[in-house]
Amino acid sequence: MSTFSIGALNQLADALEKTGFTTDDVTKLKQFGNLKGIKDIITGRAGIAYPEHLIDCSTVPFIPEGWTCETHQESGLYKFNPAKISLYQSKKQIKGTIEGNKLRRELAGKSVLNANVLDYLLAHPDLIPEEWKGKRIYFWGTIYRSSRGDLVVRCLRWGGSQWDWSCGWLDGGFSSGSFAVLASS
Repeated sequence: MSTFSIGALNQLADALEKTGFTTDDVTKLKQFGNLKGIKDIITGRAGIAYPEHLIDCSTVPFIPEGWTCETHQESGLYKFNPAKISLYQSKKQIKGTIEGNKLRRELAGKSVLNANVLDYLLAHPDLIPEEWKGKRIYFWGTIYRSSRGDLVVRCLRWGGSQWDWSCGWLDGGFSSGSFAVLASS
């Protein structure tokens, strides 16, 4: 028989629910083989270390069939950290649209992320910030030439049930829902 009061167990259940635990999570917790480790964390004798997400931004990114990679800004290993990313918009986008070629010139010299980061995020969608839903996030560090000969830049977008990629033509307009993703220090 448990020595825990119903009140204490209700408080724990409320805290778990508030944190987003499901009944399946609670079952997994009950079956977890290292409850002592969790107690060590709670009492300050241990800590939690999250895995680092290192992305090799120097390799050739995914190239859609029939496309070629026009330019690719290699930047070595990039440690993904959503807190060190910012979304950029031109003042012209906020008021309406800007042609992609003009936006590309405006972004020159900024720390734009390349398509390797886009591909990594598609493989690890749990890392994508929730606030990106409803936006088109462009990775201007890689410019492609489509099979029709147009220059394009790929973007990340939420399709209603999952993340996917699309693209924008540099001869076309980029509106207020479009953002360039930048690495910030």
